[in-house]
Amino acid sequence: MQSADTNVLVRMITGDEAEQTEVADRFIEGGAWVSILAVAETAWVLRTWYKRSAADVASAVEMLLDHKDLILQDSDVVAAALKLFRSRPSLGFSDCLMLHLARKAGHLPLGTFDCALGRVEGAQKL
Repeated sequence: MQSADTNVLVRMITGDEAEQTEVADRFIEGGAWVSILAVAETAWVLRTWYKRSAADVASAVEMLLDHKDLILQDSDVVAAALKLFRSRPSLGFSDCLMLHLARKAGHLPLGTFDCALGRVEGAQKL
């Protein structure tokens, strides 16, 4: 199965470049695998470059999770991170993802200097 990178996902979500959006949509028809890194980068690009709100980023991640043609790596982790992010959007999606990856791998606590993340169960403020 083919896989999609961050740029393909961003085009699908934003539709800001019509020609590339059409190409991205055609590319994923029939299925494409998406790495956790591509999901994290997509959330970062939407927040940083496109100035999307936390709610918009959450909706975009949910769209990726529910997309009929996409298979997300560790979709259970992405879904858990999305749930945490929706309840605490100030954390940032990548922090939520990092915590749930560590949890799934059995490597808690997640040490952090981030005060907000350090207050989440499974993380430890250093």
